[in-house]
Amino acid sequence: MSVDLGYASVLGTDAVGQPGQRRFRLFVMSERGSAVMWMEKEHLNSLSLALDRFLAMISEGQILRTEAQAGIRPSPKSMPANFPQRPTYEFQVGQMKLNYDEQETAFLLIVTPLEITMERGQEPQIYMREDDDVSFHFTLPDAHELSSGIAQIVSAGRPVCPLCHAPLDGGPHACVKQNGHREILRIEEQDEDEEE
Repeated sequence: MSVDLGYASVLGTDAVGQPGQRRFRLFVMSERGSAVMWMEKEHLNSLSLALDRFLAMISEGQILRTEAQAGIRPSPKSMPANFPQRPTYEFQVGQMKLNYDEQETAFLLIVTPLEITMERGQEPQIYMREDDDVSFHFTLPDAHELSSGIAQIVSAGRPVCPLCHAPLDGGPHACVKQNGHREILRIEEQDEDEEE
């Protein structure tokens, strides 16, 4: 049965583990319960980008994502201490649907759990548990704060290749965009005046 948590009183995201081995989660708490939703980094980033598009459209360009900031970067917020150790719902995310209600001036996020079953001698089976959707509402300021928090968490991980966006681990990198045959080099040309 689908569950509507109502309006979120606590909403955020964080990462657990070391860069390269982190797990990402979205957490929400309301008067009706709490949920921890685990997802891939790319899904979390996609949610942030979708929120940014909505916010820019709704505010007619007045709310935009901050791409760069001088000085010390603030550290991403983590799950608050008063969040339940055992949330009402905890699951791996299979699908997310984001809607905006103009009358309520609030976002609605509907999250579908993913279930993976493994039987001996067979391939894993993946099911979307659409009957167990968890949904909740949140305000425009919450959306902006969530998007900013996601951007901080995503950027706090390993650096990525500027061409193919694959994570760089510090060792050699075979870039798909360069067909993996050339190293990324920076070529500088000297002016004729400098040669003399």
